[in-house]
Amino acid sequence: MTRPSTLGALRHSRHHHRSVKDEIRDNLIAALSGGSKAFPGIVGFDDTVLPQLERALLAGHDLVLLGERGQGKTRLMRTLVGLLDEWTPVIDGCEINDHPYAPVCARCKRLAAEAGNDLPITWKHRDDRYGEKLATPDTSVGDLVGDVDPVRVAEGRTLGDPETIHYGLVPRTNRGIFALNELPDLAERIQVALFNVLEERDIQVRGYNLRLPLDLLLVASANPEDYTNRGRIITPLKDRFGAEIRTHYPVEVADEAALIRQEARLAAPVPDHLLEIVARFTRGLRESPAVDQRSGVSARFGITAAETTAASALRRAALASENDPVARVCDLPGTLPTLRGKVEFEMGEEGREEEVFAHLLRVAVAETFRERLRGLDLAGFTERFVEGATVETGELTRAEDLLEQLGTVPGLAKVLDRLGFEDAASRGEAAAGVEFVLEGLHLTRRLAKDSVDGVTVYGAV
Repeated sequence: MTRPSTLGALRHSRHHHRSVKDEIRDNLIAALSGGSKAFPGIVGFDDTVLPQLERALLAGHDLVLLGERGQGKTRLMRTLVGLLDEWTPVIDGCEINDHPYAPVCARCKRLAAEAGNDLPITWKHRDDRYGEKLATPDTSVGDLVGDVDPVRVAEGRTLGDPETIHYGLVPRTNRGIFALNELPDLAERIQVALFNVLEERDIQVRGYNLRLPLDLLLVASANPEDYTNRGRIITPLKDRFGAEIRTHYPVEVADEAALIRQEARLAAPVPDHLLEIVARFTRGLRESPAVDQRSGVSARFGITAAETTAASALRRAALASENDPVARVCDLPGTLPTLRGKVEFEMGEEGREEEVFAHLLRVAVAETFRERLRGLDLAGFTERFVEGATVETGELTRAEDLLEQLGTVPGLAKVLDRLGFEDAASRGEAAAGVEFVLEGLHLTRRLAKDSVDGVTVYGAV
């Protein structure tokens, strides 16, 4: 449809002006009633965070998301844009997106009085109605609210003219959603500048006699340690937020694995059982007393681990001329050195980081092995080693070479089925399944294992 381009045409179309919070409320109700996903891409919050968020939005509250690093706070804030109307009318050329029915800035009021129904309007997409700022100590009031524009003053306007104001990020997101990441890092004197935005819904710029009513939803994120222990958010500002919502890491292993699968950019196929190992490994770190839990273990840890595991498979394909690179258990240890910087260890654990990583990785593999292959007869594998046979593998061992050493194994088809591979599993997928079984049998003390310089040999106990 052709959208109205003047105020008169907009009135003739019977367009109804709603506030941003009314838009969000109506669209959220429609999504909930229709059974559609209001917050796409958000994993593991369905029964905890999202109900609280929905209540806050339906109540029309500005809100703070509290959570450790890597819990998806920014991702969650950005999904709120989908609850705005897809298109909304604004006065053409307005810096703060004034609605044609209710202009608030001096320029638009003047134009509306001069042009009447011929006032030109344009249409703004909801993606352009979202503003975001990482709150840093050097952020100024001018950045957020606005300041005098010396260029406009130099053009001949007087300092008292409201049109000499250069608007900051908050008013430029008028009639939209403004997100402040890491609010506690904002200097306290700058936090004061947000008082009027949250309570009186307006801004003040320097000494101007200016009241600029704003229509927006303000969302902020904060780390609980900064928020509660350091007291970095001043009390009056905390009081002005309508809702405080606590986020968390995925509770279920399946959710953690699904999140990794969703967010990771994998250079080579990584089977589901390996993603589950990575998910369990990540959870193990979050529960380990050797790790500083106040800083948390970000979801980005698991995502990076999966990406590095895939890269290891791709490296093997290049170096060993493997035609079907699929990540295997042997690719996991190579990810550990690059992940150390993502975890903060307790002071007393200095020098033991690699030992902690290796132990928790073994635990994750063993737990996944028991969960995935529980009750399955694996005698076909162990019988191969009774007479002294061995199988050599490693990060540069091709899938073809690994399968050739083992030969035909009774029960392999059932193993591959349990691991989610299709009937016609590729050689790379079959090798991934075989190596997972061999490592699991070793960790459950049914096979011996000897590793030297990246080469692993499995044999009878």
